[in-house]
Parts: sequence; structure tokens; C-alpha cells
Amino acid sequence: MTQHPTRPRRFSARRRSLVAAALIGAVGATGLAQAQTYPDRSVRLIVGFPPGTAPDVVARLVGQKLGENLKQPIVIDNRAGAGGQIAAQAVAKSPPDGYNLLLGEVGSISIAPPAFSKLPYDPAKELAIVSEVARADFLLVVPVNSPVKTVAEFIKAAQSRSDRTNFATFGAGTPGHFGAEMFAEAGRFKIEPIHYRSTGDAVTAIVAGDVQGAFVTTALGSAQVKGGKVRALATTAQQRSPLLPDVPTFAELGMPKIDFSAWLAFFVPAGTPAPVLDTLNRQIVAATRTPEVRQKLEEAGFSVLGTSRADAEKMVRSEATRWAAVVKATGFKGE
Repeated sequence: MTQHPTRPRRFSARRRSLVAAALIGAVGATGLAQAQTYPDRSVRLIVGFPPGTAPDVVARLVGQKLGENLKQPIVIDNRAGAGGQIAAQAVAKSPPDGYNLLLGEVGSISIAPPAFSKLPYDPAKELAIVSEVARADFLLVVPVNSPVKTVAEFIKAAQSRSDRTNFATFGAGTPGHFGAEMFAEAGRFKIEPIHYRSTGDAVTAIVAGDVQGAFVTTALGSAQVKGGKVRALATTAQQRSPLLPDVPTFAELGMPKIDFSAWLAFFVPAGTPAPVLDTLNRQIVAATRTPEVRQKLEEAGFSVLGTSRADAEKMVRSEATRWAAVVKATGFKGE
């Protein structure tokens, strides 16, 4: 009998194709089914900072309206520490089913990967962005009893010191940390970053005069300035904040490169079905467009966004490139 050695291979290849098609169909059907029933229980929103901080304010305002839109409770889970990295790791390692959300920010997502050699998660591979919801610019603040009244006076005093100028930060690898490094480079003086374990400790140090300066978000710093606890010298925003109209921008003062901000965005674990991502994006965007949510966020010092998934992905790629260059220029490398 004549042998036909190629027939089994053809049959095997065809069978593999049919199996692959069946698997793809099953995955697609599973994703569709999940989207049709999602969510059928409460959703956890993990925040990497303590209650009362800027990220927590955004999480609670947007989260409350998001829960109403999804018709399920949004449970806020504050996992503070390591500049937001603890929270980011928790979501990165959780099941990709849409029930664990992260309110991520620039520090743990864009700055941490180039800054830390042993980061226990990979944002680019383990997290998927859903929507950028808000941004907060920064204020350069000094203790209220500081003799310096302007940025020019701050730089002159820093240049005249024999030792470094102490800057408080909310943790190594945070925007305030590298913003201080950018400012020092532009002003041609040396700084000593003092990394505090919590936002509260850092604010206490600034108010007490234990440090010469710090970068804090407008959302956090405006209340401290109005309360007479610290003095604001400049803002990193492109325009003056309506909350502090007397505080000039760095651009006005001839330092346009000091223009960083803290963005806040919703993330889920990579591998979350596309229909679930679409549902979350649609409802998060709707939440940010609610008049009362927008008003409260703006009054707290935020710029309100609510972007598409495509625009959010473009933003996070751009920020990764930008902050990698900033980190490299400073020479910083954490464990």
C-alpha cells in the first residue's frame, strides 16, 4: 500500500487550527459573558496613600459616583506606603476580573520603574490603564517663618549655603522628590532629599521648619497656605491657580522646565477582558463629567479629565519616557 506521510500532518495542523479557533471563541464568549454580568458584586478601589491625601480625595469622589453608575458598592482600600508602590503591586498581582481597581499615579507607575532596581511589579506588563481622571500641579512651599519670600531669594540662599538645602518629600521616587532635583539643577544648587514615610510626617516637618522647602500638590498645599502654615513661592502649573491667584508660575519666573504634575488614573490587572475595560472606562468617564464631582475636584485643586482608553495609554507611554530621562539625569537608583 502506498504510504502518505503528509496526511497525518495535514490532519494534525487542521485539528490544531480548529482547537485554537475554539479556544479563541471560548475566551471571547467568556469575556462577553463577564461584561454582560459585570459587576455582580462590590468592587475594591485600592489607593496607595492615606485618607485625606490628594489621591484619596479623587478616589472617594469619583468612586462614589462610579459605584452609583455600576450599581455596586466601591470599597476604598487605603494601602499607604512606598510612594504608592504597595497598592500598585497589590493590584498588579490580583485576578484580572475587574473587581480590583487601582487609583495609580505618576510616582508608582512612571517614576518607580526606572528609579528602583528591585521593583516587585512591572506596570507596563502587569497593569492596564482605564482612564486618566485628574491632575494636580505642585507648589514650591517653605515654612511660614522662612526669611525667603520669592523663588529668586530661595535660590540665592541655597547657593550661598556651604551644605545642601534640605527638601522634604513624600517618599523616594515621588514627583516631589524628582521635582526638587529638577529645581536644584535649574537653580544650580545642591539639595538633600529628606524622605518621610507618610504625607502627614512630611507636612509636619515643613510646617515646623525642619526643612527648607518642599514640593506639594496644589490640592494639599492650598489649604496649608491659606491657613498660614506654609508660604507658597511658585506653582508648576501653566497658569496661576484660581485657589492661589497671587502665586506665580515657574514659567513666569523664567524657569519653564519646572512644569511637572501628578496625574491620577484608574488601572486594572493586565489581561482584564476588553468588554470589562470598556464598561469601566465608560462609567468612570461619566462619573468625572457629573457636575458635582467636577466642581468638588476643581475646588480641591485638580484639573478634571476623564480620558478614553486610547488617550490614557498614549499618556502613560509618554510619561514613562519623560520620567526615565529625568531619573537618569539625576543618577538616582533605589533598591
